[in-house]
This record gives sequence, structure tokens and C-alpha cells, in this order.
Amino acid sequence: MLEATVKKILQAHVYEAARETPISPAPFLSRRFNNQILIKREDLQPVYSFKIRGAYNKMAQLSEEQKAKGVIAASAGNHAQGLAMAAKLMGVKAVIVMPRITPEIKVQAVRARGAKVVLKGDAFAAAAEHAQELIAEHGYTYIPPFDDIDVIAGQGTVAVEILRQHTGPLDAIFVPVGGGGLIAGVAAYVKYLRPDIKVIGVEAEDSACLKAALAAGKRVTLDQVGVFAEGVAVAQIGKVPFKVVRDLVDDVITVNADEMCAAVKDIFDDTRAVSETSGALSLAGLKKYIQQTGVEGQTLLCINSGANTNFDRLQHIAERTELGEQREAILAVTIPERPGSFKKFCRTIGKRMVTEFNYRYADPEEAHIFVGVQVKPGGEDRQAVIDKLREAGYPVVDLTDNELAKLHIRHLGGGRPKEHFAEEVYRFEFPERPGALMNFLTHLPQDWNISLFHYRNHGAAFGRVLVGMQVPNGDRAHVEEHFDEIGYRYWKESDNDAYRLFMA
Repeated sequence: MLEATVKKILQAHVYEAARETPISPAPFLSRRFNNQILIKREDLQPVYSFKIRGAYNKMAQLSEEQKAKGVIAASAGNHAQGLAMAAKLMGVKAVIVMPRITPEIKVQAVRARGAKVVLKGDAFAAAAEHAQELIAEHGYTYIPPFDDIDVIAGQGTVAVEILRQHTGPLDAIFVPVGGGGLIAGVAAYVKYLRPDIKVIGVEAEDSACLKAALAAGKRVTLDQVGVFAEGVAVAQIGKVPFKVVRDLVDDVITVNADEMCAAVKDIFDDTRAVSETSGALSLAGLKKYIQQTGVEGQTLLCINSGANTNFDRLQHIAERTELGEQREAILAVTIPERPGSFKKFCRTIGKRMVTEFNYRYADPEEAHIFVGVQVKPGGEDRQAVIDKLREAGYPVVDLTDNELAKLHIRHLGGGRPKEHFAEEVYRFEFPERPGALMNFLTHLPQDWNISLFHYRNHGAAFGRVLVGMQVPNGDRAHVEEHFDEIGYRYWKESDNDAYRLFMA
């Protein structure tokens, strides 16, 4: 299968639509990590992602009869734009079915490239189902985003360029993984020609479908998939990609949202490119690989797979960057509620930069402050700050890895009810579309009272919402049954330290 895949890669038709992208050196990162770090710039494609390669190559294999009837895909991301452009260049009708939650910027980008957009459902599954209905009705040909050998072959031309452009030593290539089309093409070509080069997949830790499949020895479907890196938010690795990569990849690394945000900034600092979070995924994995292995003097290359990000999202990415670099500690510190306490606290912190400080009077004896402190990467310096504060007599809770604190409490800290009451607190992901809140409220019993609500737009397909509810005692055991009917992802936060200290 390996030889057959490589042959298809070498025969792929992509350059009628795609362009050969450069490899950019990353001098700042290279000096910082004592390795030569290179970035393959797929963000410079006409559709700002590598997806044009696979879409065009697949369409180049179609018969004239198939082209005459048109093509279709269900996609809310880069595949939609790649297929729209490929179809326009070939003069073929293209229909793209997108969930209604798809950000308007992506809908307009697909329409601008000549495709017809059909908005259907609140999730990808509903859009995919409708696409199949349209195929049965009109005879369209479905162009898959990754689970197809011709799509894989098109993506594999990225590896052809890498080995041709960089003829010197190359120790490892880091590849972002969603459905597996890109890593299948890269791994097949690289391992066939240069088996000494490591091919390392990088996944978001909340959508690590390849890592789960390799651990199980077969494809598995994840129960839930995170949407922060929506370009790789796939619940199951593709059938064809998994056949190709299962014996070829050297490792799979997972990274979190903060690490992706830090990588977005790193790419900007070295290239002035604004990557999407899934585009920076491979660099986040590269950095983690260096930290875990301690390698020095190696040549490491990552693929910046795309730059289709909403401008509105950049504020949120910037907020999380310092956390991703482990340069900021988020702490809940209890200090005495009396004059001079804040000055004494700052004296204990010393000359460190305070990056954030939230406080509101709530108790005559104790004050809970939400504070951000600049620290050195690695975790040891953060622990040193915590130890110093505790030695000075301050109770400290480390909230640096607490999602509730980072998403909501830092914007809410200080607001408290005048009287104690029982409250159930949950964190949700609402689809970003009109009616999402009303759908939520409609499913709640009429005697439940909303006692807390916080939402911020992050320019993504899903909004992050914090909700507090006064629930009658008889309903306490059945709260989550109502949430399951709604279908939004949720997490219980009633016992979260950040909520307990600043909002309860």
C-alpha cells in the first residue's frame, strides 16, 4: 500500500490550483530552543490552507459525466473553500452544505469562490446527512475532506516539496492531525524516501482521535470533541488515512488550547503570519517535543496548515498566549481585609510583573483576590511564587490550569449574592447562532431560576457560557437529564475552587 500511495502522490494534479509554498526559517524560536526550526507555509495557499491540494486532485480524477452533474461536500472549514476554488477553476458546479453555526466569514468566503452554500442543522452530522440527501436527488459526486486516497495523494505533495526544498539534515516533521489526510500523505512519502526522518502527528488533546486509534489498535469514535481548534475537530480518524499511517508515524503528541495560542504568537513573531489555531497546532507539538525530550542541535520542521481565523478570535488567543508559554500564573490568594494588606501582598510578590488583579469587597475579615503574575516557563518558577506566598502566611489556590477561571471568573470576580442560597453551576458550549439561548431556556423547567450568566464571543463556532441555576430540591438529581435533551456540551462547576472563592 505504501508504494501505491507514493505513486499516486507523484502523479497528483495540484499545481493548476495550488502553489508551491516556501519553508520559512524561525530564527527567534531556533535561538530560544537551541534547534533549527522551520515552518512549511501552507497558509500561503490561495485559500489560505493546504486543503486545495486534495480537493483539486480528487476532482481531477472525476469523469466528464461526474463533472457535468456537479460536486458536493459537507464542511464548515478549509475543505469547503478548497473545493469551491477547485470547482470554479474547472468550471464545475459545487454545493457546500454547512451547519448553521458556521461563522459568516467562512460562509462568505465559500460563496465568493463561486460555490452554492446550503445551511443545514446545528452540527456537522446534520449537514453531512443533508449532503447525502442532495446526492440522491441530484446525482452530485461527494468530495470527502480526508477519507479518500486521491485526497491523501494531493495532500502528500506537501511532503514532496519539503524534501525537495530542504536537502540538508532533517530530524523530524510535525504534522497537524484532524481526519488524517495530511499526515497520511506526508508519512507515506517521507517514510518511503527518507525513513530516517521522524513523522510526528500533533492533535488537540480534546480531539485526539489518531492517538486513541493507535492505542486501541483500531479506529475509535470519541464521545466528545473540543472545538477550539475547529479545523481538526474530528471524532474519528479516517478509514483510509489510518490504514496508511498506523505503521508509519513515530509518535503522536497532544497539546491544549493555551499551547496552541502561544504557537500562534510564535508564528507571528517569526513570520508575521496570523495562523489559525489548528494551523499552529504542529508548532505547539514541536515545542512540546523539545521540552519532553530535551533535544538540541536538531532540524525540526512543522507545517502551518492554515490561516483562516476570525479576527474577533484574536483577542481571546492573545489572552491565553502567556498561559500557553507558561509565562503567567493565575492565582487565588486570600489576604486580610484591612488597610495596607494589598501593599504588603505586593511587597511579598517583589519585583515580579502583576499581569492582572481582580478584587471586590465581600467579607469584613478576608479578601479573595484573583491575581496574574508573570513567571518563567517550566513550572518551577510558578511553584516558587506559590511557596513564597504560603511562607508569608497567604492561603493560595493555583488556578493556572482552571478553565472556569480563565474563561469566565477573571471577567466576573467579585460579584456575590447578598444572601446564601443553593446554586448549581455549569459551563456550556452554545452553538453561535440565533435562538441558541432560547433553545436552552425552553428546555429548563419553569421553576428553575437563572442566578448567574456569563458569555463572551470568541469568534468561534461555539460560545462559552457559564450558567448558575436555583434548582428545587426535587429536581437536583435530574439536572443533567434536562441538559442531555438540549444536546449542548457541558461541565459541572459547582465545586470548582474559582467559583467557590470568587462567586459563591
